[in-house]
Amino acid sequence: MTLLGPGGVGKTRLAVRAAHRMRPAYPDGAWLVELSCLHNSGLTGPDTLALLVMEALRVADQTTRSATDALAAWLADKRLLLVLDSCEHLLEDSAAFVDTLRLAAHVHVLATSRRPLGLPGEQCLEVEPLPVDGPGTEARDDAVVLFADRAAAVHPGFVLDETTRPTAVSVCRYLDGIPLAVELAAARLSSLSLSELGDHLGTRTDHRLALLDSDRGTEDASRHQALRTTIGWSHELCASLERLLWARLSVFTGGFDAEAAQEVCAGGPLTAGQVPVLLGELAAQSIVQRVRSTGTPRFRMLDTVREYGADWLRELGEEDAVRLRHREYYRRLARDGCAEWNTGRQVQWCERVLVDHANLRAAVDWSLDRPDRGAGLEMAGTAGFLWRHCGHVRDAHHCLDRALAGDPAPGPDLLRALWTRGAGAIMQGDLDTAAECGRRFAELAGRQQDPVVRSVSVFLTGGQLSLRGRPAAAIGPMSVAARLPVRDDWLGSAQLQTIGALAYAHLMSGDHKAAREVAEEVRDECARRGEQWTRSTADVIVAMLDLAHGDIASGVRNAARAVAAHRLLHSAGSLAALALDTLASATTAAGEAHRAAGLLGIAQRLWDRAGGRAQLNSPDLIAARQACEHAIRHTIGAPAYERTYDAGRALSYEQGMTYATDPTLPTPG
Repeated sequence: MTLLGPGGVGKTRLAVRAAHRMRPAYPDGAWLVELSCLHNSGLTGPDTLALLVMEALRVADQTTRSATDALAAWLADKRLLLVLDSCEHLLEDSAAFVDTLRLAAHVHVLATSRRPLGLPGEQCLEVEPLPVDGPGTEARDDAVVLFADRAAAVHPGFVLDETTRPTAVSVCRYLDGIPLAVELAAARLSSLSLSELGDHLGTRTDHRLALLDSDRGTEDASRHQALRTTIGWSHELCASLERLLWARLSVFTGGFDAEAAQEVCAGGPLTAGQVPVLLGELAAQSIVQRVRSTGTPRFRMLDTVREYGADWLRELGEEDAVRLRHREYYRRLARDGCAEWNTGRQVQWCERVLVDHANLRAAVDWSLDRPDRGAGLEMAGTAGFLWRHCGHVRDAHHCLDRALAGDPAPGPDLLRALWTRGAGAIMQGDLDTAAECGRRFAELAGRQQDPVVRSVSVFLTGGQLSLRGRPAAAIGPMSVAARLPVRDDWLGSAQLQTIGALAYAHLMSGDHKAAREVAEEVRDECARRGEQWTRSTADVIVAMLDLAHGDIASGVRNAARAVAAHRLLHSAGSLAALALDTLASATTAAGEAHRAAGLLGIAQRLWDRAGGRAQLNSPDLIAARQACEHAIRHTIGAPAYERTYDAGRALSYEQGMTYATDPTLPTPG
């Protein structure tokens, strides 16, 4: 079903409300996917939309299939609702993507768009503006009620009575009951009286607002004109610096905070010190919306308002300059994140990368489309490195493949890009890509005087050997990294991951003593730094060794610590699933079979989202999982196992990780 209507009529709000009410009917959830973040990004095609949907669903696919094929395979047996918001930005691609979902019989799509998608079987529902009726009628007057509510928020003491109601009705009629237009008009009561507001709206013309007049062929002209007039009138009533800030803020995607706004939008007559005050003024006028956040306060713009600002930014001739400042801000952010990734600030950086993911992606894509290939390579390498660790593996590979295809110049940025792409390929089992990245990295590293650079190159070759069933052959080359001091920057993270891979190679070779020594070394170094990502892998290895030697209590503690780290980093990939598998094995050995069954269900949900490479295709890990399941079935019986397992698998990511990290919670099901 497609909800149709002009911008500002309330399609998104209606879709979200409908999805919330229908949520119980979909065991696998109802999910909002905002396509507006791709507007003006230059990214097109069904695969781009599939990637965005995978991010929303937290599908951490680690196969080499196209995003569309991987998502279609994952959705094949799911029962869920997808809300695709603002499809008009990529109408043909949206239609092509939805068409690929036909084989997923129980996946329903609720789209919002200014135009129909044009697919067979599409049901279109026109979203009408709010009704406006005068006093003395029995019909509804929702638009007037909305106006009064918003008016009271900006003008305390405002009430709808026999004096104010006629003017409020005329205002809402003039605005044709479009909710966004009503809200923008009501916000003006902070500086105008109600009668002045009515007079202004009654005399407005829209000759200055033709910028928004393109691509509106199927919309109701009068409704669009009402909204266009209201936005333009709000723009005219803004002070000159407020208008300038509005235009410059349009380069942000998915939200921003005051610091980012200062860095990107200040310049010329608009100083950095003025930005926070003006931002507050725009928020008070409903031009900018405050976003609920537990951390730093954030803001965002509705699509229609941002589009208006973007049009004015182009008219001012500032688009390239402001987008360059936007790129430079996120370039510095990604650079700093890589520099501090191997420190106690890792969790904070993960939070920042996730909240600013859309802006980082926009900055990377803009850079890769520019002639300055060096800046594009750096951004792809730094953002890609962070994305790989923060759950956006496909975004990392997409931008890195674009950057590496251009035969970039040798240097530190190329080294980081090659190592990140190769390390990600190893986790996918894409050994050919890993081998090619390893070859190019080793060639560059051989020219370096830096022993750390040379030492981490063996991760790309040694990791392949372990996955190819030759862990003993990987031990010698990877041992070099264990003898060098560990750095704070991304290379230090690569060092720790190389040493962690060495511990795993020892484990798979059967040398438990060496595996424990190396894994403990990694854990100690990570603990000293406050690092979580690599430590979680070392914790899993130590937990496996604990179980192999009968130390059940220690196995439970170490596996639980690994799961807790993944929760901190919002990790939903194969390493998090492996940690849950290991915790389930330890919990089974501890005699808590019901709890273990729920943990296996939670783990399976993550394995499913990791693209089908259950237990990393490792025979040893597959055997451990099967042994755990067999022991649980034997203890509590098949019906109880299936019931609890299914209940665990049905939990959301947050619910599942909360249960896994809190042993006092009751077993699901």
